[in-house]
Amino acid sequence: MVLPALAQQPVWAQCGGQGWAGGTTCVSGATCCLPSTTTPLPPTTTLTTTPPTTTAPTTVTTTTTSAPPTGTATPGTCPTLPASLTLVSNSKLPNPFKFSADGSAVTTKAQWTCRQAEISQLFQRYELGTLPGKPAGITGSYSGNTLTINVSDSGKSISFTVSVSLPSSGTAPYPAIIAVGGMSIPTPAGVAVLTFNNDDMAAQTDSSSRGKGKFYTIYGASHSASAMTAWAWGVSRIIDVLEVTPSLKLDLTKLAVTGCSRNGKGALVVGAFEPRIALTIPQESGSGGGGCWRISDKMLASGINTQTASEIVGENVWFSTNFANYVKQIPVLPFDHHLLAALIAPRALLIIDNTGIDWLGPESVWGCMKTANKIWQALGVPDKMGVSQVGNHNHCAFPSSEQPDLDAFINKFLKGQNTNTNIVKTDGANSLGFVDSDWIDWTVPTLV
Repeated sequence: MVLPALAQQPVWAQCGGQGWAGGTTCVSGATCCLPSTTTPLPPTTTLTTTPPTTTAPTTVTTTTTSAPPTGTATPGTCPTLPASLTLVSNSKLPNPFKFSADGSAVTTKAQWTCRQAEISQLFQRYELGTLPGKPAGITGSYSGNTLTINVSDSGKSISFTVSVSLPSSGTAPYPAIIAVGGMSIPTPAGVAVLTFNNDDMAAQTDSSSRGKGKFYTIYGASHSASAMTAWAWGVSRIIDVLEVTPSLKLDLTKLAVTGCSRNGKGALVVGAFEPRIALTIPQESGSGGGGCWRISDKMLASGINTQTASEIVGENVWFSTNFANYVKQIPVLPFDHHLLAALIAPRALLIIDNTGIDWLGPESVWGCMKTANKIWQALGVPDKMGVSQVGNHNHCAFPSSEQPDLDAFINKFLKGQNTNTNIVKTDGANSLGFVDSDWIDWTVPTLV
């Protein structure tokens, strides 16, 4: 694989704009990025991570004390993922259509549902931490454009709120977008917006934020769930309350989730773990989102200054503490982020990305999500998964050239219109150097 070096781009950092409550002066060496809540994109000289020194072995045997809950209901009998799993080094993107439990092939849609449950367990075990199930007590209320969610479990309780903006056009019940950290895509006409303060649920200031936030008030500061897993749990509780709040007049079969940069990573995890989300729209989620760890490592080795797993684990708490044990031996992981996206299939997913910022790993996102699209192909619904990758704009500043792509997905999956959503495109030259045969050693079945 030949990775083209993109034109030198400035390093972006958040210092103002929509929903921003932080400082208005950028850190030294960074360029101010106004729109939305974004991931700081630090210069190379500021990286302070001390990665593990473990050399990647050919095989690694891991154990877990309990089987993590699955994210998808499974019909019939599914292969059981053992508590102790031998991890085999694989430089390719792992096969979506082969069970890790016993190596058997996925040939039917029912088996795919089983495979999704296994993939969910793998992500929870190695990267994201355990997602708790529905808590014992959930109540809520809606008043004055504020939805209040009350949760209790094991003798502990929390309350949090979501701001609701109903559309001035359209007809109730309205489709709705849950905005993780706020909206940074244009708000579609006729669609409600629920703004979720994910930082309140699980803080993400820096590496010192571990175990801080309302999720950990209930489950304890030492709970394995990463911040992004805690956010997914929070969105699930929002939907729980929406289900018992008909006065809000939302169409709960037409729910979307979005977020940009760090919150775009979170939006992808929400869509992966919450099956009631009909459309997932991560925007410029970069490494740890739409990018694949293996491809990002290759980019860095090729001289492109992009974020990799070994850097990101020291920056913040988006991933579980266990993930740090694998960031220097990524090839042994039985998944990559094409399989995180796969947890959404056959529901709808639109990846919005930016070719203009190396740190986001546009080559990685393109190759990873182009590969993920093959899963929707296998399920016979390739038009439910799109990739729109356009550069020449600031981080999280949605370009007008992508509006038709966004409209197509919103109109089809939130409004029920007949639109063309066969969108898998990049403005990067030469398909950003991604060649299927460099990364894929499996074939795409037709699942029946």
